[in-house]
Amino acid sequence: MTSEGFSGTPPLLVGVTPKQHPEVLQTAATLAARMGAPLLCAYVDEASYLVDWDPARSAHRLSLHPDDDKEIRALTAELSAVIEAAVVEVPAGPAGVEWTLRTLAGDPARALAQLAGETNAPMIIVGTSERGFSHRLAEVLNGSMAGWLTHHQSRPVLVVPYRRPAHEDRA
Repeated sequence: MTSEGFSGTPPLLVGVTPKQHPEVLQTAATLAARMGAPLLCAYVDEASYLVDWDPARSAHRLSLHPDDDKEIRALTAELSAVIEAAVVEVPAGPAGVEWTLRTLAGDPARALAQLAGETNAPMIIVGTSERGFSHRLAEVLNGSMAGWLTHHQSRPVLVVPYRRPAHEDRA
């Protein structure tokens, strides 16, 4: 993991979640390696909420980036291990793929769009939602993150599909 002072090239932004399908990180890491770009992984804590979007105010950075409590530290440690495993698998030259993990708060789509703007990310990479009735119901009620991103900001959005065939997806 690196600090956010990436070496000049704007990072590719990828939304990460616990128990996310590995295809999302594998695709993001492979794309970052091919483009010679760092990878900015972002987890959005939906349990926290944004107080203010105004970047001129001091509350902005505190509200966008939640406090580092014990649960968040455990979650970020787990996500960091998963990200490291995905990045190590990608042949990326001698230095490998630079990456970092940021924890944000609020609505995932809006938080990712805001971070993409802050970091001048050329692309946002997200995964598709899980299959099944409960996930579809949640998407109907909350809306699709990928859909919101593609309609409300100017960066390209890569939506990585879950590759397991539908007939194998029953658990």
